Amino acid sequence: MLRRFEHARSRIREAALTCLILCALMVMPSAGGTRAQEGARRVLHVDSYHAGNFWNDRIVAALQESLSGKAIELRVFHMDTKRRPSEGDIRASALEAMRIIDEFKPDVVTTSDDPAAQYLVMPYLRDAAVPVVFCGLNWDASAYGLPYRNTTGMVEVSPIPQILRLLRRHARGPRLGFLAEDTEVKRKELTYHERLFGVSYDKVYFVSSYAAWKDAFLRAQKEVDMLMILGVGAVPDWDLADARRLAEERSEIPSGTDFEWLTAVSLIGVVKSPQEQGRWVGQATLRILDGVQPSDIPLSYNREGELFFNDRIARRLGTKDIPPLARAVP
Repeated sequence: MLRRFEHARSRIREAALTCLILCALMVMPSAGGTRAQEGARRVLHVDSYHAGNFWNDRIVAALQESLSGKAIELRVFHMDTKRRPSEGDIRASALEAMRIIDEFKPDVVTTSDDPAAQYLVMPYLRDAAVPVVFCGLNWDASAYGLPYRNTTGMVEVSPIPQILRLLRRHARGPRLGFLAEDTEVKRKELTYHERLFGVSYDKVYFVSSYAAWKDAFLRAQKEVDMLMILGVGAVPDWDLADARRLAEERSEIPSGTDFEWLTAVSLIGVVKSPQEQGRWVGQATLRILDGVQPSDIPLSYNREGELFFNDRIARRLGTKDIPPLARAVP
């Protein structure tokens, strides 16, 4: 499965080298599972989104597990930028994160996703004394001037060419659609699909509600021959059960995703692993706490992935061509 990512990773590496305050603060117990002992080292994780976000919660869980058994106190701050997406709310959240950094005095700050990098790390922590380890930055960290002297991290890439190659086996024609939540991150992804892979979308559907998602999904069945479904985390009233029923009963074209929880509404999933990113951040954090400079830890790119095949949607489309080694969608 790792070979499926190698092409995307090499292209991304080349690009990377060239190139109010109501947010929830969740104070977690120490990484060892009990209250941190006096004198324990401190790690603050700044999550761009909210507690309950499926992907990011798994990053945090893997980070916590990686630090388990060490004398480390881990706290998590949620910027909540998907549910509070205005410029003013995001900037207020970044200032609240800085207040917590000043108060908590972490030995290492870790972050996930683009908003934390753009609104916290770039303006306030660039080349600061505190080390920073990031993950979840989509496609190209150099968009934020990263890496800095005090940073390292894992850039998140998606296996878009691999998904598209699988979809073409089941498609009636070449027209391709893009369906995702209406966020700056997804608009960034759209740009990089074309820039790095030469992928051109015939129809683009950005949505902000579940009703809009349903409407776009149904229109896509008539307007394109293949559909990429690439994120709904910012859709506040997302209804997975109804979306699953809709996809199983109304799909007329093959669809693909890179998120495991969207395989229920997609024929094909080539999914990334949030646990990989949390583990990498935890391991880099431990190295920094042992004295390694962040600048001595090279930037990394996610490599792990798993192939999913949705048999219920396949029956609807009349296909029996199951990809080798694919895992069935529950």
